[in-house]
Amino acid sequence: MTSSDKPIGNEHHGSQAVLPKAQFDLAPLFLLIGLTGSAWLAVGSHSSWLTLTVAGLTMGLIIFVIASGLTLVFGLMDVLNFGHGVFIALGAFVATSVMAFGAQTDLDDTVLLFISMAVAMAVAAALGFVFERLIIRPVYGLDLKQILITMGGMIIGEELIKLTWGPLQIPLPLPDALRGSWLIHDAAIEKYRVFASAVGLLVFAALLITLTRTKVGLLIRAGVQDRSMVEALGYRINRLFVGVFVLGSALAGLGGVLWGFYQQSVTAQMGSQVNVLIFIVIIIGGLGSILGCFVGALLVGLVANYAGFLEPKIALFSNIALMVAILLWRPQGLYPVSNR
Repeated sequence: MTSSDKPIGNEHHGSQAVLPKAQFDLAPLFLLIGLTGSAWLAVGSHSSWLTLTVAGLTMGLIIFVIASGLTLVFGLMDVLNFGHGVFIALGAFVATSVMAFGAQTDLDDTVLLFISMAVAMAVAAALGFVFERLIIRPVYGLDLKQILITMGGMIIGEELIKLTWGPLQIPLPLPDALRGSWLIHDAAIEKYRVFASAVGLLVFAALLITLTRTKVGLLIRAGVQDRSMVEALGYRINRLFVGVFVLGSALAGLGGVLWGFYQQSVTAQMGSQVNVLIFIVIIIGGLGSILGCFVGALLVGLVANYAGFLEPKIALFSNIALMVAILLWRPQGLYPVSNR
């Protein structure tokens, strides 16, 4: 068996195979609404609650952009990529270089921000292609080896980032146009948070439409269920799944840029630090579910901000507690994908 013939993702054969889909219901959305309502009663101040809610939603949407790439890879290709964090850090560091280079030109800071996002996605996608070919491809279907080799890849990636950009923290200041806040009912809403939230919503809409309304999305979901049948129809499913991995890497790079500007600084370890939140979101949402990843990321962001304000001592493990509570309620996550 050659490397190109190795199985990618789960294969379920038989004439009864149907396309996987998330089991939608309103209960998780009511949970989200109930959380914000309870926080409003606990916080007391309307302005503080609004500020915390916007901050939590922004954090959640940035985490969604990062986690959505891993959701695609893990849910559709059945690949445990613990090296996902290296694409996050790489995207952030590429943004620092683009912004520093652009500062020597007459380009507007906001234009540079969009350029840095595009370049970071391209570089992360290129690395993702190499990562899949050299590291992931030899261990398809071998879960334990996937964990070990991708963690090793992340460690090597972090060291290469330190070698290229140095081991110290690098500042990543916001463009002038996105600094400051708007006052809405005495609540300070930061401009950058509104921008980052808009990017997160656009990514969510684009992924949802692509996977549910396009031929490419249909082929991806069909390939997960019955790879042989899709190949018999003349489609190169291997190339399609490699494209999914590259897309997931690009989204991680974009998320790294957004997270770097959110923190206004970048470090080589930032990817591994965010990895914990990413896996919490994926587990909460349901493996392979874009909608679940979206709702789970919002819950994680809101809980982190509400807990940090109300009781800082529990903020460190609040998301772990959230994950345990949700799994006790729904062991397969908020929106489990059926027929897997």
